[in-house]
Parts: sequence; structure tokens; C-alpha cells
Amino acid sequence: MPAKQTLSALPALSRGKRWDHLELLERIDASGSISAAANAMGMSYKAAWQAVETMNNLSEQPVVARQTGGKHGGGTTLTEYGRRVVAAYRRLEKERERVLTHLNRIMDDFDQYYRVIRRFDMQTSARNQFLGTVKSVKTGAVNDEVILDIGGGDQLVAIITQDSTQHLGLAPGVEAHALVKAPWVILTTDDGLKTSARNRLCGTVVRCQEGAVNAEVILELPGGKTVAAIVTNDSIQSLGLKVGVRACALIKASHIILAVSA
Repeated sequence: MPAKQTLSALPALSRGKRWDHLELLERIDASGSISAAANAMGMSYKAAWQAVETMNNLSEQPVVARQTGGKHGGGTTLTEYGRRVVAAYRRLEKERERVLTHLNRIMDDFDQYYRVIRRFDMQTSARNQFLGTVKSVKTGAVNDEVILDIGGGDQLVAIITQDSTQHLGLAPGVEAHALVKAPWVILTTDDGLKTSARNRLCGTVVRCQEGAVNAEVILELPGGKTVAAIVTNDSIQSLGLKVGVRACALIKASHIILAVSA
């Protein structure tokens, strides 16, 4: 069933967080607007988009898609895949509550231990999170080169220690997460630029938000996944970055952190 990988990722998003990501998806589906959905939940527009981009990156297929044109200049909508994910997750929620209720009845101190178990769920400050499958592992003298297929024709190359490869059990076919902090992403608009960065993900700028000194730029890849980068406002001007401009994200292999689900 295609939704398996997505379902394994979504619970980690919703546990322990202030916002219900599934409710956000349902409100986007009902309104056709991420802004309306965010307002209805008392959520900022930026936080809503960040949640959507994370879910898209952790899914095999996009769960939310942008629509261009129309009377109001476009909007957002759930993909058919996204609707199936929501339906399956809501069913899973009901079953989960039924199981927890049953365990509470047969184990008096279950709540105490369940709280401890939930602390083990991974949470990270890395803005970019991708779910993929290990394509190959090349062993070196000290470090290993791991190539992760993240879908949509894109892949990421990570350099990690041999100990980390063995500890994570990384091998071809294994599912893994790639984490990249936004300040580690370098943007360029020169397709022919040669660099030492092993990773080059090219797409279109879909959001560009300037702050006092730095700006957050969101690049959408052809497969629907996104890359977030933090660059200076001066870089925005010198590169001519704005919505609709083609750009490439450069990421050093040593700046990619790999993780696997327990």
C-alpha cells in the first residue's frame, strides 16, 4: 500500500506539537486555501506552510499541491494521495485510541509508562527533512558515502562515519531520513556553476520572506518536495531571487544528517 511510508512519518509530526497537522490538511481540503485553514486554527501562515512542506517532504507523493490562476489567483488543495492519507490516519487514530483504552483497563500504571515511551519520538530543529531509500553505500577508509533516493528523480549524497552506517543499519533498500539545516543550504541561479558541493537540487522559488538581515527562501523541486534556505537579504538582491525564478540548492555531503526510525 503506497501510504505506508507517509503514515509512519505523520504520527511523529503530530505528537507533542501544538498544531494538529491532520486537522490542517482537512481544513485546506474544505477551504481550498492554506491561509483560511491557518486562520481557522489560530495558526500563522508561515507555520502552516512549514507544516505542509514538511509533510510533503516526508511523503512518497505530495499531500498538498499549489493551484495557479483562477478567480482569486490560485490556492492550495489536497491531492488524491493526501486525502487517502488523511482518511487512513483518522482510521488509525480511532484504532489507536481503542487499543490505549483497552491497555488502560488491564494495566493500572500504563499511563505512567506511556508518557515515557512518547518521549522517545524524534523531534528536530532541522528545517529540511526528507524521507528516502538508501540506493547505495560506498565504504571508505574512515567514512562511508551513502546515496539516498528521495523521489522525484532527486537524490542526496551523505558522508558519515562507518560506525554511523553500522549503527543505523544502512544498506540498499533501507528507509532513512535526511536532515539538513536551512543555513547550510547555498542557493545559486547559475546552472553552470561548478562547486565542491556533492548535492544540487534545482527547482523554482515559491516563497521568499525577508527579515531584518536574513531571508527564508523556499525552493520547490519538480517532484513536489521543497528545500528551505536561509540567506542574507543582500544575497536575495544580488541573485534576483523572487517567486517564479529558477534556482538550485547546493548542499555539502558532510552537512546531511541521516536518521532511521527505531
